[in-house]
Amino acid sequence: MLGNSLVTRMLATSVLVAAFATTATTWLAVQSTTRAIRQEQTRSLAGDKSVYDTLLGFAATHRDWTGVERPVAELAARLGRRIILSAEDRQIIADSHPGQPLPGARASATVDPLRVDLGLTGGTERIDPRVTGPYRPTAGELAELRRRAADQVRCLDSFGVPARVGVGPDGRPAAAGPGVLSLALQCPPPDLTTIQVSMRTPLRELTALTARCLGRAGRRELLLGPDFSVQLLDGDKVTAAGPAEVRRARVCVESARQQQLRPYVPPPTLLFVTEPGQDAAQPVFGLSRAGAVRTAAVSAAVLIVAILATVLVGRRLVRPLQALTEAARRPIDEQSRAPVTTRDEVGQLAAALNDLAERRERAERQRKAMVADVAHELRTPLTNIRSWLEAAQDGLAPADPELFDLLLEEALLLQHIVDDLRDLAAADAGTLRVHTENARIGDLLAQVAESHRSAAEAAGVGLRCEVPDGLEATVDPVRLRQMAGILVSNAVRHTPPGGTVVVSAAGRDGLVIAVRDTGSGISATDLPRVFDRFWRADTSRARETGGSGLGLAIARSLTEAHGGEITVTSELGAGTTVTISLPSRTS
Repeated sequence: MLGNSLVTRMLATSVLVAAFATTATTWLAVQSTTRAIRQEQTRSLAGDKSVYDTLLGFAATHRDWTGVERPVAELAARLGRRIILSAEDRQIIADSHPGQPLPGARASATVDPLRVDLGLTGGTERIDPRVTGPYRPTAGELAELRRRAADQVRCLDSFGVPARVGVGPDGRPAAAGPGVLSLALQCPPPDLTTIQVSMRTPLRELTALTARCLGRAGRRELLLGPDFSVQLLDGDKVTAAGPAEVRRARVCVESARQQQLRPYVPPPTLLFVTEPGQDAAQPVFGLSRAGAVRTAAVSAAVLIVAILATVLVGRRLVRPLQALTEAARRPIDEQSRAPVTTRDEVGQLAAALNDLAERRERAERQRKAMVADVAHELRTPLTNIRSWLEAAQDGLAPADPELFDLLLEEALLLQHIVDDLRDLAAADAGTLRVHTENARIGDLLAQVAESHRSAAEAAGVGLRCEVPDGLEATVDPVRLRQMAGILVSNAVRHTPPGGTVVVSAAGRDGLVIAVRDTGSGISATDLPRVFDRFWRADTSRARETGGSGLGLAIARSLTEAHGGEITVTSELGAGTTVTISLPSRTS
């Protein structure tokens, strides 16, 4: 499972350590600098905003930057800062502390009354309302505005609302007070469109510029108010416009105003605000010495904690690996099973090592048993040959043809055992090869049956072959006869007189060959061992009741070399059936 994975735990530990280190270092840095930042930020925001607003007001009421040196010097003296105004090409316009370098400086803001920095002003209008340009009222209009504003103030006073005559950002007199807007219907402001004749010409120009931006054919389709609000007309009627069209109209009005007012304001300038004695590229505050020491101390502590956590986790992860290494280095006769205490990769490795140790022990036992079995199998015929030869040498047995037949029989048995061992060795080494060709299965199995018919008749066993006519398959004919011969020989040997051995074949799904007998059968406990080398159902290993014990092992190796499988089913007292299934193309 992913949750029990060693890799997952290692990654989780690394992430936790990294998160702890990052969090601790970040917390320290924040705590160490927050105080200085807040102190400087309060001063910086208030000072920079006042500087920006003052210079923005100067630009809104002047056509160029002539005379700006004085307000710059006054602001610098009042705030204790260095203030620099430069053109966009970095040519100095005004500097409160001239002579100091300004290399690679980053501007605090751009002073342009037609493109106000809303982040510094906190307002919503991109064009400074103090820019009047061609909309500046005449002296007579100002007097009329002042009179109308006074009338509105008296009206408000009659309702008990305190008010006064003030001056708006654009320099026009107007009633001012907390209740002016709440009584706008009872005490309306003066109708500026009827009294300000000076605004009509620039409004017509502005309407034409806005119509050109919107792509309208004539200015009669637009109606701009003295507050620069825009309405779309259909003939003489105001048409309802969607939000997208309204937004576009507002953008076009703002763009047209900027184009119309640009000749009345100075060009945009860059504003730099910094500490006296520092160039403008340096920060206005830095980390104190005590803060730097605290940062270094906490960083060292975090590093130590991270190292300790890594060591502890590493030792815990390495401990089971060391136990596995120690268990793997022990001699075979002293090996013990490694404990499986987890379900991660280490636990899987321990289980794999235990399984490997068990297989190695089993292989060692099989090797020793095989060596003993081979020695036993070779000892018997060699002892017989030696005994008969010594008897003939001592004159106790005549050197007649019968003796030679006995010696030849024992020599053939030795040759048979050696050939079987050679085939098994080739199978174990992976060098056992088959040479396939298209063969008639009926003819091959008939040859096998005929070669064992005399032995079957001598044992009183019936032997017959049942193969469909015309059955063909791609097999190795020699190896197929060898496999079938082993099975038929075993079946005849373990079938009592009067029994039957049947060899059959079918080609529906590949090639299936079955050898069925009516012999004594094999018990269920012995069935898993029938393919073991030198194993006999007769534990006495008497050759009269069994062959070399290698036949079925060889048959299985030959079957697997063909890419097939061999199975055995048996019932005590009823007989045994051995089936060979080959994935061969049949016809």
